[in-house]
Amino acid sequence: MRHECLVEQRQAFTRQLDDCERQWWRQAQERLAQHPDANTSALLSSQCKRSLNEQALPDSAGWSNVQLARALLLAQALEQQPAAGQLPLLRQLFLWGDDQEKIALLKALDWLDSHGLCVELALQAGRTSNSQVFAALALDTLYPARHYSERAFHQLVLKALGMGLDIGRLVGLTQRHSVTLNQLALDLLEEQLAAQRTVSAGLPRVIAFGLLDPAQRLRLVDLGQQQRLPPEWREHLPSPSSPSPS
Repeated sequence: MRHECLVEQRQAFTRQLDDCERQWWRQAQERLAQHPDANTSALLSSQCKRSLNEQALPDSAGWSNVQLARALLLAQALEQQPAAGQLPLLRQLFLWGDDQEKIALLKALDWLDSHGLCVELALQAGRTSNSQVFAALALDTLYPARHYSERAFHQLVLKALGMGLDIGRLVGLTQRHSVTLNQLALDLLEEQLAAQRTVSAGLPRVIAFGLLDPAQRLRLVDLGQQQRLPPEWREHLPSPSSPSPS
């Protein structure tokens, strides 16, 4: 776990509670300290929605106070488990959770699992067709960039594009640029153009234009000249007479 980060989040969360919410929060923490099991964790998670006035938290990458409460309760339960019991508890709570509880868990996964032990759980979660659940796994978190294999990360990127998510919020994408990812992005571009579908807005962010081979660059220039690419691609395309990088 990233304990320092969790301490900061607990302090920030507690500061924004009113007196009634603070009283419930203390009681919830005390109850979980006495019974740090899956049943108690699930029960308290379900009470967050009723016990807190849901609101977005400032400077928190899209977290709401209810999401953060659920994540912090989960972290407390995990901290009180022996090392061998942490992953089974996390899996159990993910299995039991509704979509909103899954979102809280996935948004917090980088805090909860600093060693990448939950990659299989994350990959399972990534098969969802719910764009909000998938966004919690893919956006505004370092977890995939830290722990995913190249293939898994590429699949994450392509699915985020397919769901129309904001690729600019996919942390670590630039560091994962590669020739392979270029080809996958260009294949997707060709598929979308052939099917006369809208080109994914985030595709230019996925491509490392400096790594394109001459044939790929020429193909993009031709598509630009045919006005088959959206206007935002123009800044990335060389002029037809520009020399290819050596």
